[in-house]
Amino acid sequence: MSTKVKDTLFELIKSLTKSEKRYFKLLSSRHTIGEENNYVRLFDFIDKQVSYDESIIFTEFKNEAFLHRFSITKKRLYNHILSALDAFYTASSIDAQLFKLIHSSDILYAKSLYDQSSRVLRSAEKLAEKNEKYILLTEIRRKQKRLIENNGYSDISAAELNSILEKDGKLSLEIERYNLLWKIKSNLFFQLARKGKARSKEECAAYDAIIADAPKIAETNHLPFESAYLYNHIYSAYWFAVGDMEKSYIYLKANLSTFDEREGAIENNLNSYFSLLTNAIYVSEKLGYNQDSSGFLKTLKAIPSKFEALHTEDLEIKLFASSSSIELSLLTHRGDYDKAEELIPIVERGLIVFGEKISPVRKAFIQFKLATIQLGNGNYSAALKWINAILNETSDLDESEDILSYTHILDLLVHLEMKHDQLMPYALKNTQRFLKSRNRLYTFEKVFLQFVSKRIKCSNTLDAQVLWEELYQDLADIKEDSFEGLAMEYFDFMTWAESKFKKSPFTVLLKEKYNLMYRKLS
Repeated sequence: MSTKVKDTLFELIKSLTKSEKRYFKLLSSRHTIGEENNYVRLFDFIDKQVSYDESIIFTEFKNEAFLHRFSITKKRLYNHILSALDAFYTASSIDAQLFKLIHSSDILYAKSLYDQSSRVLRSAEKLAEKNEKYILLTEIRRKQKRLIENNGYSDISAAELNSILEKDGKLSLEIERYNLLWKIKSNLFFQLARKGKARSKEECAAYDAIIADAPKIAETNHLPFESAYLYNHIYSAYWFAVGDMEKSYIYLKANLSTFDEREGAIENNLNSYFSLLTNAIYVSEKLGYNQDSSGFLKTLKAIPSKFEALHTEDLEIKLFASSSSIELSLLTHRGDYDKAEELIPIVERGLIVFGEKISPVRKAFIQFKLATIQLGNGNYSAALKWINAILNETSDLDESEDILSYTHILDLLVHLEMKHDQLMPYALKNTQRFLKSRNRLYTFEKVFLQFVSKRIKCSNTLDAQVLWEELYQDLADIKEDSFEGLAMEYFDFMTWAESKFKKSPFTVLLKEKYNLMYRKLS
């Protein structure tokens, strides 16, 4: 996490698009006197700054009255910008439209224009029901009840009252089910982010316990979109976590169908949609469904142009992080390391622009992929640079044991290839200590660390080849183990060992294996 001091006003102004800035100035131009005009002058000056420097502002506007209470001036300008953005985006989302309608009904109610307030609430109710906005629908119904009470129940029949109570009951059940699904999903992903996929029966049992209370739903077609999405999302993640890719893929495809079959679902949930596509690409590729993964990637990359009107910086950040990590994963899985290396400058620029706004785990995963690409292409110093980038930010990743563990192991492999003989004993001991302190010494880790321990003591080339072959055989024995084979999803250590004792290029062996697997599945 960055330790730089940030100014919230500067950050907000710098985040604005040209259209947003234009709209802010349009609104501000209607106020041409006094303080309001100063807001625009201050806005323009801050907008021109490359980095925020308050001393330069005080020099530029010396003797201006608004500098006397500058913290208040900044806060008012900040709120003024937010008000402009609120007006700019009023019609851009269903939530914004509903909030506006609810607020309008409150204004009309305060003016004792009860019939008009009721009509506005009916419009809001229809919009909320159509778009399954149940939380906001609860607030709309509460305000409708206020009107009924205000009229002393004189304008309502017993049948209408019973209908309201029946709707309330159904609404409560929908919200309760959604909250349960969200709770299970959050606990599941909390565990996944920190522990990764299960590496033992005990870890599988932990995932089983998390989803034990998930409702058993045979069909999700009748569910509201958000609940149907969460249900499929939970089970695709659960089966992924316990190592059953086929079942995970079934739920991923079911969720893609949920999006395709619901009008406006993709547009209103773009972040969730491209995260889903990313997961579908990864799992289908691991299963060898080459055409599926390529098709999903094409769809993912088309999102910016297809939904240009909905483009936001948040969407751009998430799209960069998701598309970068998954495309690099696809290329390395297929052995196409040359093409993957061509993408590195693009990814590096994205990390510079968005690095501080990407989640630490996702950022570390991208850096890990860059390290493996450089390693695969023999650029060991460049690989070490990315490994150090991860290890130097361990405070942000302290709970993310999975990615850190494999980074430590990859670090050993790179040092080994760079012949850092004096450093290796220390690096090995440090990695052993790290893995042991986090209970990460599974079979793969033990096999690899034992190999490194033997390899750093070996100076004979032929003996070294024998050690690489022994490592290959040991990894081949555990590769099919659903718990131990996980390491090869991060980096193909087994093929690396094979390339060393066969003296064949690592990337050539990867391509041969990928093509063989694809031919078998075709």
